[in-house]
Amino acid sequence: MAAVNISTSEIDARENDSAEHGEQGSDSDRLDSDGLGSHGLDGDGLDGDGLGGDEPSTDEQGARPAYGYTEIDSAGARAANRHYWDSEAPSYYAEHGDFLGDVDFCWSPEGLRESEARLLGDVAGRVVLEVGCGGAQCSRWLAGQGATVVATDLSAGQLAQARALNDRTGVSVPLFQADAITLPVRSESVDIACSAFGAVPFVTDSAALMREVARALRPGGRWVFSTTHPFVWCLPDAPDANGLVVFHSYFDRRAYTEHSETGEPTYIEAHRTMGDRVREIIAAGLVLLDVIEPEWPEGHNRVWGQWGPLRGQFVPSTSIFVTAKPG
Repeated sequence: MAAVNISTSEIDARENDSAEHGEQGSDSDRLDSDGLGSHGLDGDGLDGDGLGGDEPSTDEQGARPAYGYTEIDSAGARAANRHYWDSEAPSYYAEHGDFLGDVDFCWSPEGLRESEARLLGDVAGRVVLEVGCGGAQCSRWLAGQGATVVATDLSAGQLAQARALNDRTGVSVPLFQADAITLPVRSESVDIACSAFGAVPFVTDSAALMREVARALRPGGRWVFSTTHPFVWCLPDAPDANGLVVFHSYFDRRAYTEHSETGEPTYIEAHRTMGDRVREIIAAGLVLLDVIEPEWPEGHNRVWGQWGPLRGQFVPSTSIFVTAKPG
């Protein structure tokens, strides 16, 4: 897909038809819909010693791995996640759509909203790129605040959901099917870029994603993204006390991978330590302004995969990185 300058006319002309036509892709969506979060084990997955196991689990026949930690290249991760979200988009929206809102910007399962946090600053009159938009709920909210918005995602299924929400809400935002590490925008054409649990957790080369967003940003532009907190890589995906037992190495950077019965990867999440994230941001030429670790709010009782009020009292499950391009 050729790069484009961001203007209203060009956005309208290039609005993606991916609900009907698959093109290229961005490793994306937000907030894992199957409750597996970062790495799939719940409390029952712990070994007898309480430390859990690093070896892949097996399916019911015991023949092939059902999930595990593996090295996987960008192409394999992209294909697996694109297929996963193409098939899961409707059920994901059915389960979480009410919480996310059709025209709202939710950063995380803790319920932190951009209307409260204002991490992007004033968006009125700004060109804003959403990377890994899913149903484009955030982009619709941004458009309502006066931004010129471009929403991208890998999954045709997610973009079909976004198109349906455009029609339902009457707030239509341009949708592009695009790879997060080859964004379809010209260099220095975007004022703000954002991703709410979009591409970042699903891209195996997140350093390349940081460089690509930095390329798209104008000097002085801001890049803000939320993702799974690096520490929860150590913990089972359980929102209760079982999720407070360390069972896996924080330093294991192999991707969590689910497999089909034939051993093909069907879903992946990649892991970076907190230090990795900081180094990737700096290496891309960006400045790290803040890291937010949302606390679980009092009275918020919704459980979402590993996120919930019990575990949320003790450890963060979300990290939000606020960065800017110098200039």
